[in-house]
Amino acid sequence: MKIVVDALHFTYPSGVEALRGVSLTIEPGEQVALVGQNGSGKTTLVKHLNGLLRPTQGRVWVGDWDAAQMPVAKLARRVGYVFQNPDEQLFSRSVGAEVAFGPRNLGFSADRIAKQVAWALEMTALTAHKDTNPYDLSPTWRKMVALAAVIAMDTPIVVFDEPTTGQDAAGVARIARVIAALRAKGRTVITITHDIDFCAENFERVIALAQGQVLLDGPAREVLAQEEALARTYVDPPQLARLAKQLGLPVVPLNQEEFLAAYRQSQKLSNLHG
Repeated sequence: MKIVVDALHFTYPSGVEALRGVSLTIEPGEQVALVGQNGSGKTTLVKHLNGLLRPTQGRVWVGDWDAAQMPVAKLARRVGYVFQNPDEQLFSRSVGAEVAFGPRNLGFSADRIAKQVAWALEMTALTAHKDTNPYDLSPTWRKMVALAAVIAMDTPIVVFDEPTTGQDAAGVARIARVIAALRAKGRTVITITHDIDFCAENFERVIALAQGQVLLDGPAREVLAQEEALARTYVDPPQLARLAKQLGLPVVPLNQEEFLAAYRQSQKLSNLHG
């Protein structure tokens, strides 16, 4: 499902101009990371996709729907949103009930609800906690519950707001697995993140925002290589990219495998010319 943002402006009642003419298109099935310093407009932008905010000027299309003309409940059929703070969206007495609420509210059949809940619990390693009260879990695991509750709704678009915050390595790996599974299903995934290493490893397109405008937009490898431009929004390139630059490697590696391959090739060439 295509997303089209056309000359979007948004000003908060306080007078803060959070978005200043943002235009972009996200094609169905794209994996997009939004990066930029706090206050750059990332969260304000994505809250227009599910109707939590309405444009001051401009339009936002989610498929053939003008988001500003649709109620939030209807947009929830197309856009699932995982908040940065899971406690803002958890209310059921058990993990299983929490994860089942969304698909049930969307009118799924009992069989489809059961399948979606089982899949979401498995993907987030929560199956054993199905009968546990979410608030008996740690904040790290409550974030997994919120994530499971959204992906169980099987929306064509899923938005994650800072999904790796507070997660250990195992938690980050679980989230990466969920994103890969959504990609395999052809879902569009949009993530707001300050975790640039996670961004590089899991997203094909990166959009950098600064002062309510699009600063950079393109393939992850190209955007994350633009160190000077990224510095304008206080974003550093990934650790492996910075290390590769220091070593004089001719590529911008997005993961450990690419870095090792480039390093070994560099060493091989060095030995040949040595």
